[in-house]
Amino acid sequence: MFKKAMTYLALISTTAVVLAGCNDGGEAGGSSAEGNTGIGFNKEGLPLVDEPITLDVLTVRWGNMGDSFTKNAWLQELEKATNVKINWQVMSSNDWGEQKSVMLASGELPDVIMGNIALSDSDIINNLPYFRPLDEYIDAYMPNLKAAMEETPVMRKLSTFPDGNMYSLPARLPSRPVSATQPVINKAWLDTLGLEPPENIEELYAVLKAFKEQDPNGNGKPDEIPVSNEGDIELQLLMPFGITNLRGNLMMIQDGKPVYFPTSEQYKEGLKWAHKLYAEGLIDPETFTQDGTMLSAKRQNPDAPLIGFTYQWTPDAVFGKWSDQYVTLAPIAGPDGKRYQEGSPEGMSFRRNEVLITTFNEHPEATARWIDQFYTAEASIQNFWGAIGTSIEKHGDGTYSLMAPPEGTSADAWYWENSLRDFGPKYVSPGFEKNIKLDPTTGDGLKLELDKLGKQFVTEPYPEVMHTAEEYQELPTLTTDINSYIASTRAQWVTKGGIDEGWDAYVQQLNEMGLQRLIQIYEDAYERYMNVE
Repeated sequence: MFKKAMTYLALISTTAVVLAGCNDGGEAGGSSAEGNTGIGFNKEGLPLVDEPITLDVLTVRWGNMGDSFTKNAWLQELEKATNVKINWQVMSSNDWGEQKSVMLASGELPDVIMGNIALSDSDIINNLPYFRPLDEYIDAYMPNLKAAMEETPVMRKLSTFPDGNMYSLPARLPSRPVSATQPVINKAWLDTLGLEPPENIEELYAVLKAFKEQDPNGNGKPDEIPVSNEGDIELQLLMPFGITNLRGNLMMIQDGKPVYFPTSEQYKEGLKWAHKLYAEGLIDPETFTQDGTMLSAKRQNPDAPLIGFTYQWTPDAVFGKWSDQYVTLAPIAGPDGKRYQEGSPEGMSFRRNEVLITTFNEHPEATARWIDQFYTAEASIQNFWGAIGTSIEKHGDGTYSLMAPPEGTSADAWYWENSLRDFGPKYVSPGFEKNIKLDPTTGDGLKLELDKLGKQFVTEPYPEVMHTAEEYQELPTLTTDINSYIASTRAQWVTKGGIDEGWDAYVQQLNEMGLQRLIQIYEDAYERYMNVE
């Protein structure tokens, strides 16, 4: 039984014994058959078992969110209907990094691990004997998930490990946009100066210059900051040049092929433009040195709005009392006249590693059937927003709408309180989404409304690939030095210029640091992903 209070009592010898013992437990219908004896496991219908069983389910929540989601009425009804009691082990992300290391070293794992921030790809791949391959369980006991993956094949691609097995299961979240962060501008400043929203980089430059020089906040001080960020420029500033970085690994897809953009001409031209902005005082000179606290203080300055332009999920995300002055724009057109929007044409909906069944689980068949209950549409929306009757209203015409949160509570915080929210298994099909009616002025509904500005321009991202154990060993060595060098060079070129003179030496240095091997790893992973059937 997994203990909440994990300690450093695990010995390497214990782990070795556990690992050796786990190798036999990973096949459907294998060693788990003994665990079904006496519980009356039912392959179809409810309850899942005639005799009650208890599963230890570990999940990680952000910060101090706690376990209020366990009171979700759907989860409680599931327990009654299935005869499967859940002993929730709710961990905080604040402490999870250390606790995870202890757990994996100790060989003390719960029956189920739920939520994609609990374990990374490399955590799973480097500890495969702890986790059951789930392909046979899906075929035998999970008709809802199986149908979902047939309807939406990217879910299988996303969850297939390099050895061809699925050790963790995916999710498709409901009512998500295809656009990631979008351009946001202070509309009140535009109106004050009699300016139209910028459509291209030339117009954006002119607007930012006016913001800098014409006192749009009206306080008589030259304190306007057209663009600011923490530690680096926002890479989204390079989107008009065709640069998108959805996965954060500096890879994108261009003409159907993976491209490492920090050595591309688009990146080079984008940094030249960024240097022009910086040289004319349009990018905050503290951008490369300030932290998030300093940036937030500028965005929420109590006396007057200070920031003119940025990229955000929604315009009300970061500006506090000034939020109503900001609006989202369509993507800014680049030198080629085209618009590019970071995101995913398939939707920002998909997650992997949302649930795993460990080899310590004595009832994997019943567990697979329990998990499959989450993959219906109604179950999924109730585990994303909250239960019907609590957070969701179901109407007689088959549509669903979200109820208003309590006074003084943000909608997003309320959804997290009432549900698993972003975490855990779920699947809402594009067809079912049409039945979900969201308020277009706030929360998820607002983002879908803003998405209309950018969705037609969303570029194909480098996919969320899976690496081999050997690749995961190499990647940190390569990326630590390479990414650091790219960032420091970018800072130099934005602040001081000189990119044309230094470009060849920069590319040569990257190659000497192992760039070609890094690109090969990304290309190999991309090919494996595309070959999943």
